[in-house]
Amino acid sequence: MNNLLFTYSYKIPSFFLLILCVLAITVQQAKAQGKEPIIQFSGIIIGGDNSEPVPGAHIYVPKAGRGTTTNPYGFFSMPVMAGDSIIISSVGYQRQYYVVPPKNEKGYSVVIELQSDVTTLPVVEVYPYPTEELFKEAFLALQMPDEKQQQAMRKNLDQQLLYQMSIAAGPGAGESFRNFTSQQQYYNANRNFAPTLQLLNPFAWAQFIKQIKNGDFKKKN
Repeated sequence: MNNLLFTYSYKIPSFFLLILCVLAITVQQAKAQGKEPIIQFSGIIIGGDNSEPVPGAHIYVPKAGRGTTTNPYGFFSMPVMAGDSIIISSVGYQRQYYVVPPKNEKGYSVVIELQSDVTTLPVVEVYPYPTEELFKEAFLALQMPDEKQQQAMRKNLDQQLLYQMSIAAGPGAGESFRNFTSQQQYYNANRNFAPTLQLLNPFAWAQFIKQIKNGDFKKKN
């Protein structure tokens, strides 16, 4: 009887020890299976119609709370876990999601293309004046910085004023030279003849009218 009790008491601790070993091995295997390998994830971000590199794009892993940005050539590189969900975003492009596939390699490279995000804003009409009548009054009363110069230019380019100035200016240099040459030719051609009346000579008429205005023909006291 005593030998039986001794054998039974000896077998109980061995049984519990065996159970503890099996549980430890199972937990260790579960932990090993749940731990994903680390992968060096790198690539190039392109976008637009010409598939140009996108500098400054954000590559973010929400689960790990870390991320990086692309360089001026659109390249990035960062360590990730297999199965991580990654968010790629950049100004002017639609946000894109990417899941790192399970890989046995230590490195994984991709080329990710972003789609342009075009946002059409509604039309905004700005009215500084409450009514159209007030706007017209303010517009008509508006004085530009060069208003005086504009008025002087319009006055100097007035067609009626230019016409009056052209009349008052008299004959030009070329016209006076032609008249002088014509008078010399007329004199040389008719110097041996009796003088004739200058009824058809416009310069003679102009000289005659000028003498009348100056009062050359008035009687002197």
